[in-house]
Amino acid sequence: MIVDLPDTTTSKISKKITSLREQGGVIALGRVLTLVVVTKSGLEEEAIEAANEASREHPCRIIVLADAGAEAPDKLDAQIRVGGDAGASEVIVLRGYGSLAKESESLVAGLLLPDAPIVAWWPHGAPDNACETSIGRISHRRITDSANEPDPAAALDRIRRTYRAGDTDLAWTRLTNWRLQLAAALDQVDGSPVTAITVEGASDSPSTLLLAAWLTLFLDAPVEIVEDPAGTGIRRVLLRRESGDVQLHRPGLTVAELTQPGQPSQRISLPRRSLRDCLAEELRRLDPDDVFGEVITMGLPRTDSKE
Repeated sequence: MIVDLPDTTTSKISKKITSLREQGGVIALGRVLTLVVVTKSGLEEEAIEAANEASREHPCRIIVLADAGAEAPDKLDAQIRVGGDAGASEVIVLRGYGSLAKESESLVAGLLLPDAPIVAWWPHGAPDNACETSIGRISHRRITDSANEPDPAAALDRIRRTYRAGDTDLAWTRLTNWRLQLAAALDQVDGSPVTAITVEGASDSPSTLLLAAWLTLFLDAPVEIVEDPAGTGIRRVLLRRESGDVQLHRPGLTVAELTQPGQPSQRISLPRRSLRDCLAEELRRLDPDDVFGEVITMGLPRTDSKE
């Protein structure tokens, strides 16, 4: 069910949600958090779809703040989606015009679930300092996506300079399976230290930079980044060791080959992660990601990108 509320107020929206619940219980209770999505009008549907799918694992109220244009006269259009149009969530889309186009705590305050954690997500147009935005200040977790920024490397550097506990970026979440496979591979070999690291990945991939930062920080070895053409993702990690190298190489987009000393090569399923999977992982934890904090603030400055 989709209910449109043109030229409305947050008070009217709240009353309409209550009315829908009283009419037929179409909005179930038991939500575990409020997810606030800050984006621009026209870019919201992909984020809503991913949030709806993730909500099947984490039932939540989704509030979408869509900037519809600061030049227009002040107006707030809203849309409420429930039932099959909202996954296991309830979705409230707020399209603000004029002064209401700017993200503001006052727009969402009356719609937040009481006594529930708040997660803020900027799928496009990450702020310069997420923690200091109106929505960021009230949120337990703040999620950005540097891969969608015009200059992903510069976006990561902004996160590094402004990092606060609770910040994270989906470029980091996309690395979970790479990190698991590399950690498992090192557990299977002898304790010979890693002396040099090579990470090969797309020139436009912030995940490549974060993987290099993680490896150089926790293995305490120099790292070289080899850039591939844009759009190819992460291709290869080579860990140099005196007793034999460890390499994880993904020539395509789904299957990687792991080679390590004294063992036959292994083919491993390592597909690119979907937006839904990454968002669901971040909603699974509401405590700060301390490892990301260390990687972004201490590991990233140690990386050295090379052609």
